[in-house]
Amino acid sequence: MKRSITARLVLMFAAAALATFTLAGFALHNVLARELERHQYEELDTTLKSLQFWIGAIGSPDRWSRVQARMDTLTPEDGSVRFWVLSDDPRFQYGKGLAEIDGLTREANGHTSAIVLPGEEKPFRTLSAHIGAFEQRPAVRLIVGRNTEPYARTRHTFLTALVALGLGAMLAVAFMGYWIARVGLRPLERLSAEAQALRPKTLSQRLRAQPLPVELSALAEAFNGALARLEEAYGQLESFNADVAHELRTPLANLIGSTQVALSRQRSAEEFEEVLQANLEDLERVRSIVNDMLFLARADRGEVATGLVLTPVAQEVRKTIEFFEFVLDETRAQVAIEGDVLAEARLESALFRRAMSNLLQNAIEHSKPGAQIAVTLREAPGATWISVSNPGEPIDAQHLQHLFDRFYRVDAARNDGGGEHHGHGLGLAIVKAVARMHGGQVAASSEGGVNTFGFSVSRGT
Repeated sequence: MKRSITARLVLMFAAAALATFTLAGFALHNVLARELERHQYEELDTTLKSLQFWIGAIGSPDRWSRVQARMDTLTPEDGSVRFWVLSDDPRFQYGKGLAEIDGLTREANGHTSAIVLPGEEKPFRTLSAHIGAFEQRPAVRLIVGRNTEPYARTRHTFLTALVALGLGAMLAVAFMGYWIARVGLRPLERLSAEAQALRPKTLSQRLRAQPLPVELSALAEAFNGALARLEEAYGQLESFNADVAHELRTPLANLIGSTQVALSRQRSAEEFEEVLQANLEDLERVRSIVNDMLFLARADRGEVATGLVLTPVAQEVRKTIEFFEFVLDETRAQVAIEGDVLAEARLESALFRRAMSNLLQNAIEHSKPGAQIAVTLREAPGATWISVSNPGEPIDAQHLQHLFDRFYRVDAARNDGGGEHHGHGLGLAIVKAVARMHGGQVAASSEGGVNTFGFSVSRGT
């Protein structure tokens, strides 16, 4: 099941709103409860002090009736406020259920408590005071009580309203969050629509990053970079396919033509042997192209050199030169090793010699007979460079950066107009692949009538 960014944002908005309103409602409810309790206490204290003053001035049973009348007046019809006067002298008592009240309230002066009276659902909050004896009146205890039901009802109403408002506000935030998310994600929807409109024939098209927000602009730039790399890879693939078809077409045409000619009339065994020998050369060329292409394909998939061994680089170079001894004798060319001849690097010998062979083959093919070819070893931070230089026609700078591409030739810059390794334009591309498999790079230069091609390998640890 696909997740929706809009739905996730709405849920996050709603959860944040619910948490905020819950915390705010909890705080407001506690504040209201404390304020109501304080209000009850103030009312009780005011009433208690007023009656305490009256009772303190009454000292005879005759005048006690005035106190009783006043307390009757202060008692509302709903009984939400009640008074009790406890005394050892029955003449100075007041209130209903005095025995029960006496058993429920035994606190010191001014102490407030909540008691549940018979027949009442909610408790009464009470406040009491001890009044000393005066004339004929003995010491009495005055208790003032107020029913907490109105306050509880107020708190319940407030809580209900708070919950309703909180839920309503959460829904409102969710709806607003949905609208905000939809508006905020419109640039992303437009970006998605532009990306969906891309086709292989329109890979040069790019996403418009200018009107996008900062966050999406970075994404669009990254996507455009990926498109540029994809366009380049697609172009290379098309060019590669065309070059492969071109390179394979020549030997295949030779094979077909020579075979058709051989079969056109009766031939002797010697003539057929000559045709088969020529066909074998073309088949070897096809096999070489296929093997090189398979090697480059593995390198493109990220294959790295394995079995690396710390090896003197000059030693591997000498072994490769020895392999070309016959060719060097024919061309009267000479190869000298220069530079840091004691340099060492971690190499896979077979791959290194393959790259070195391609560089030497390239130098020999594009040099005049008797040329002096130099192999220069140079140590750099973390890498060792191996360069092969040969005298030759200058190469334009615009071509240098492409010489390690597959099937790339610059015939105008060559003495004999021939190709690279094996004549199919993959020699330097293989050098680049070997360098990359050893964590290195390639470089080419053409200065003062000397052309130099080289690659580096990581020295490792």
